[in-house]
Amino acid sequence: MSLAQLPLVQIRNLSVAFGQTVCVGRQAATGYMGIDLAIDANQTLGLVGESGSGKSLTALSIVRLLPTNAQVQGEILWQGGQAHGREDLLQASPVRLRQVRGREIACVFQDPMSSLNPVLTVGQQIAEPLHLHLGYSRKQARARVLELLHEVGLPDPARRINAYPHELSGGQQQRVMIAMAIAAEPRLLIADEPTTALDVTTQRQIIDLLCELQQRKRMSMLFITHDLGVVKSVAHQVAVMRHGLIREQGPTAQVLHQPQNAYTRTLLECRPKLDHNPVRLPVLGEWSNTVAHAGWPSAEKTPWFTAADMSPLFASENAPVVLEARALSKTFYKPQGLFKRLAWPAVEHLSFQLRRGQTLGVVGESGSGKTTLGLMLLGLIPPQSGMILFEGQDITHCAGAKRHALRRRIQMVFQNPYASLNPRLPIEQTLLEPMTIHQIGRNKGERQKMALEVLQKVGLDASALRKYPHEFSGGQRQRIAIARCLTLKPEVLILDEAVSALDVSVQAQVLNLLKDLQAELGLSYVFITHDLAVMRFMADHVLVMKQGKSIEQAGIEQLISSPQHAYTQSLLQAVF
Repeated sequence: MSLAQLPLVQIRNLSVAFGQTVCVGRQAATGYMGIDLAIDANQTLGLVGESGSGKSLTALSIVRLLPTNAQVQGEILWQGGQAHGREDLLQASPVRLRQVRGREIACVFQDPMSSLNPVLTVGQQIAEPLHLHLGYSRKQARARVLELLHEVGLPDPARRINAYPHELSGGQQQRVMIAMAIAAEPRLLIADEPTTALDVTTQRQIIDLLCELQQRKRMSMLFITHDLGVVKSVAHQVAVMRHGLIREQGPTAQVLHQPQNAYTRTLLECRPKLDHNPVRLPVLGEWSNTVAHAGWPSAEKTPWFTAADMSPLFASENAPVVLEARALSKTFYKPQGLFKRLAWPAVEHLSFQLRRGQTLGVVGESGSGKTTLGLMLLGLIPPQSGMILFEGQDITHCAGAKRHALRRRIQMVFQNPYASLNPRLPIEQTLLEPMTIHQIGRNKGERQKMALEVLQKVGLDASALRKYPHEFSGGQRQRIAIARCLTLKPEVLILDEAVSALDVSVQAQVLNLLKDLQAELGLSYVFITHDLAVMRFMADHVLVMKQGKSIEQAGIEQLISSPQHAYTQSLLQAVF
């Protein structure tokens, strides 16, 4: 077989271990048993799996960016061109690796704010690989950076080139990361969850951009995701990974429409859908047992029920209003020169009602004002004008003991699980602290018991109590953040993109948990999300926001079946 016919990257018997823990591959009687993968030239391989399945470790092995204590075995064969031929990157020298990284293989990671340098401008960071690998002068690099920013669709490149990362939205930051990655025209692009936390329209734009660049530049791509719905729009081949092993791989259409492995089938069923709305989502343990003992169920014999079958669980339309907003407005100001300020309206004259036991879904793109609305409801940001009523009482400007009491009754789960947990506190103390402050439980022992019960409800066991946040994956951290809120038994829970960072199986477990708690305790949710399929599963009513304004409010079924506003229609069309 000629070099041109071989895969661009061929992974043979790869295993990654830290001490006695094997994270990729598995320990067998004869030693490590690794994984095998191949990425063909000008093709995209989608690597799918849950948090902690070994996807990122596999990708980092290719460019040798694993921690120094990682024990890596196997081969990663790379077509290094005529000068280098086919080489094993695991045996490459540091000098050769510096040539490969950025020039031949580039990476786009999940969180652009963690990947971009906050003290360098966008232009300086994109120019770095041009100086390092291609020897561009400052003038040549600036011209090429402007071309790249235009190529990735960043608006007004001449102005953005001097911007700092914090001045850009999440989608714009990710476009900068892509521009940096393709600057030196790599042959392989590794995209590790590049769209996970983006809103649905920005996600669609980034996916379309990556596909267009892959085809036009004829490069290969390893696209890592936990969402099989996304991978069908990107990949030519799919590999499904779980617990460090490849469970199934093949052409995308075959794997998605005729899955052979029960785990792959479960991942497909766990994902909420726009065209079907069950009361409960399948979760891995339940669904896998169904497949194992009764075979793969047909659509007519699915064990899951529709909303109509469980109507008594849902709150009445005549339930009392627990939270109400009347003409809420909030404007932020940015200094412009010495004496001027630039006004930026984040929320404008927004009104809604939330009834007890119901869920209000708030949907919109990044920057539409969703998070600002949630922070105003919680009292963390004072509104410019308008009124917030809780059980009929005005709480807009309450403070002191009254505000302290409200903190327990209205809780918030934030979007970023990496920033919402104190890295210096073990999980047990994280869960006990709010209960101690609000005097829930008679003593420490009772609080510890309650903390364990809540932790188990979100899918973690007692061993997590003495660990620290850095020892968990992003999905596990978000479950801990939700557990922390639930320890206070709130009446209203504001969930700000609370499941956007979770893989689909864990997401299904958390969404089912939220539904169960709502049915049992009569909780009310303000559910902020960019995922319309998740919104359909959770919400009773929907508030669609754009540029701080409410452009449409309706019941969930009405909004899905007959959206009135063109913007709402575009959001629905962007769903994968």
